[in-house]
Amino acid sequence: MLKTIIIFSSSHGTTEKVAQLLKGQLHGDVEIVNLKKCPNPDLTGYNSVILGSSIYVGSVKSRVKQFLKQNQTVLMSKQLGLFLCCMYEGDQSKKQFETAYPQELRDHAISKGLFGGEFIISKLNFLERQIVKKVAGVTSDVSTINLDEIKQFAETFNV
Repeated sequence: MLKTIIIFSSSHGTTEKVAQLLKGQLHGDVEIVNLKKCPNPDLTGYNSVILGSSIYVGSVKSRVKQFLKQNQTVLMSKQLGLFLCCMYEGDQSKKQFETAYPQELRDHAISKGLFGGEFIISKLNFLERQIVKKVAGVTSDVSTINLDEIKQFAETFNV
């Protein structure tokens, strides 16, 4: 039976929300692991791995970078999916994706997704609110989560 693990890191919960949405569309036995709670999950019992991160202050989460460093060889032996939650769209989001994941893994991945993002103002601290206001001009909650992208990612991954 197909066993999949979705591994993610999230600052304010959007990537976790997306991981749950994705889980609901995948076939087989699917487990979700937050790198904050389990920094280096054992991948032995899984046929496939999906790795997701948010972009925080212009960069992929450090927990994801650390996980990639420790597990890149193992990830190359699994069915792999990669996704990113970010507020940029188009070329800027593609650049962030390329910066987030090494070329070798991007080439190996059967599914790649840019799922949009969120600014939930109530979840941001004072400094984060100031940065979001200055950089993005956002003063109230915004969500650009793309359900069609999540569905398309799952359909490709399920094949």
